[in-house]
Amino acid sequence: MFTVNHQTNRISPVKIKTFSELGFSERKHLQEWLAYQPDALGEELLIIQKEFDGFDDTRERLDLLALDKDGNLVIIENKLDDSGRDVVWQALKYASYCASLTKGQIVEIYQQYLHRYQPTIQAGESLAQAGQPSDAASRICEFLDAPDLDEVKLNLGNSQRIMLVAANFRKEVTSTALWLLGQGISVQCFKVTPYSLGEQLLINIDQIIPTPEARELMIGISAKEAEEKTTEVVRRNAQSIRREYWEQALEVFQKSACTLYNNISPSKDHWLSAGSGLSGCPYNLIFLQKELRVELWISRGNTLENKFLFDSLMAMKQEVEQSFGAELEWMRLESKKSCRIQFSCPADAFNKDAWPESVTWHLAHMSKLEQALKQPLQKAADALKQHGFE
Repeated sequence: MFTVNHQTNRISPVKIKTFSELGFSERKHLQEWLAYQPDALGEELLIIQKEFDGFDDTRERLDLLALDKDGNLVIIENKLDDSGRDVVWQALKYASYCASLTKGQIVEIYQQYLHRYQPTIQAGESLAQAGQPSDAASRICEFLDAPDLDEVKLNLGNSQRIMLVAANFRKEVTSTALWLLGQGISVQCFKVTPYSLGEQLLINIDQIIPTPEARELMIGISAKEAEEKTTEVVRRNAQSIRREYWEQALEVFQKSACTLYNNISPSKDHWLSAGSGLSGCPYNLIFLQKELRVELWISRGNTLENKFLFDSLMAMKQEVEQSFGAELEWMRLESKKSCRIQFSCPADAFNKDAWPESVTWHLAHMSKLEQALKQPLQKAADALKQHGFE
């Protein structure tokens, strides 16, 4: 890493440091950095436990346990200036222990983490998500974009992943990691380098060994396999129910004065989107097992544009809610790219006998939401152009 001197047109190296000379420790520093900023490892991860020791017949504990966006467990082992020679073997043991964890156990592990670290999590920007529920099951559903925990797949088969983080990796470690990759075991190695720039400390994280998709299961548990099959049946059944509901709902919508969904086809998903006239800001009908919802989803490619649009609409909150006829939920979602304005109600949505009432609710409230937001949304879009976003 180098700095550039524009006046002399020369570059100068930034001084490389070691964690030991800086006085940093593995547990208090490197582990905490990654717990609060897991996307430093190149992807979205949900940290579900620190110093996890919930293994039978052993007192060993892994540094960080996480979920990736596919519901796979990720074992993260941190070392400081030297990886040591046994880190791969240590991580493999943890992966084998974690392979038997069921969905219920994973949710409980995360719930324990939330109970223990809740105040700390809320103080950390990367984990404090505005509007996000505080219980583990809801947070996992939110992270995986799943409507209900029954449809979530966690820790399936041979999906466990290993991430090794250190300032330097010994040859025997990298050689073993590369061999494991060839055997279809998911291993990634990240090299962490601290740099000194005056009084400022910089940290660079590079992935030095990539990972293929995991293919082998370390240990198989019959109860877990049964759970996986049950989850798949529930998921397919829910998809069938949702498609059937959307078919009925769209038939009613197309006979109404609301034209939003005239050219929309039924879906197996828990949402059905229609354009609002502003790119990246669709109206959504939401059909969950225990909730019905209508919403405007502000999800353009640029975070600043989304927040600007939301704030512009928020400034017209009184006018919008007066037109809608009720208070709406205004969700800026500070740590996310998108924002939402929504209205919801509890429901026994999978009860087909209640569908006429549910469809009527969806139609009435989506019609009111569109009318309430139509002019304010146009004003917000005009303001967006005036501020040079488009």
